[in-house]
Amino acid sequence: MVTLGDGKYTYAVSGANWGNLPAGANYKEATSVAVDSQDNVYIFNRGTHPMVVYDSEGNLLRTWGHGIFDTPHGVAVGPDDSVYCIDSGDSTVRKFTPEGELLLTLGTPHEPPPPMSGAPFNRPTTVAFVPGSDDFFVADGYSNAHVHKFSGDGELLHSWGASGTEPGHFNIVHDISVDAAGRVYIADRENHRVQIFSGEGEYLTQWVNLSKAACVLADPRGEDLVYVGEYFGGIDSNNMGMDLGPRVSILDTAGNVLARLGRESYGDAPGRFYSPHSLAVDSRGDIYVAEVSWSEYGMKLDPPRELRSLQKLIHQPA
Repeated sequence: MVTLGDGKYTYAVSGANWGNLPAGANYKEATSVAVDSQDNVYIFNRGTHPMVVYDSEGNLLRTWGHGIFDTPHGVAVGPDDSVYCIDSGDSTVRKFTPEGELLLTLGTPHEPPPPMSGAPFNRPTTVAFVPGSDDFFVADGYSNAHVHKFSGDGELLHSWGASGTEPGHFNIVHDISVDAAGRVYIADRENHRVQIFSGEGEYLTQWVNLSKAACVLADPRGEDLVYVGEYFGGIDSNNMGMDLGPRVSILDTAGNVLARLGRESYGDAPGRFYSPHSLAVDSRGDIYVAEVSWSEYGMKLDPPRELRSLQKLIHQPA
């Protein structure tokens, strides 16, 4: 089995699409991944079954979500194991039970506010929870350059953000995560950075040693680690450039790089990535990587074909 990283950050790579899909089913592309309190894995995807749920060994538990979503984008699991699905196509955030029963919808499907108005939501991307609380943040997203904080029952508490390149401004709020100290990490994708804020939206700092930061995850176990998924940051003329992504970087909360996983250019070979779009980490420190490989690559091939879009990186204790 191929491994990535070294020392305490060494991972064995699953290689092929992870998880035992039902016969005849496909992901098309796995847009987002999340893990619940039992290490069950939720795969939000644009294929046959919008939500696929596995145990930690990849055994199928259930599927759901058929006929509900326009464009599956983000998934997050709440402190009570409820499942939040973010649909960037109809501009909604929906809350479900783990079995797929709809509990709450935020936003009116297909009736977003005007772009860049600051009002929720216009093509939101994902959700992150405040540790020890039911409060959560929504990254909003492709067409609004804002972050919104909600109470657990869906009351809007406050918002911040603006379009631009200055600190505190965004060029696609693509992912969001909150660490154990309450700091909020924003993957500001088209600005190629992660910005860090207080829980009230005060700008603290930014990390710019990244390549098209598409997803960010503060370690859910409370360890001093932050994982960043990066797209390839070059163009066709330098598509074999090194250290441009796609890759998964591991940093500490001070921004020091501890490991880069997947340093070679994009591709299907085990240990390479196409476009890391979402990350999850389970109780053992294994990393799940969901990639929008169809949108970024597969649909552009002649003929178009599905590519691998979900890998598991299995932590190898030093």
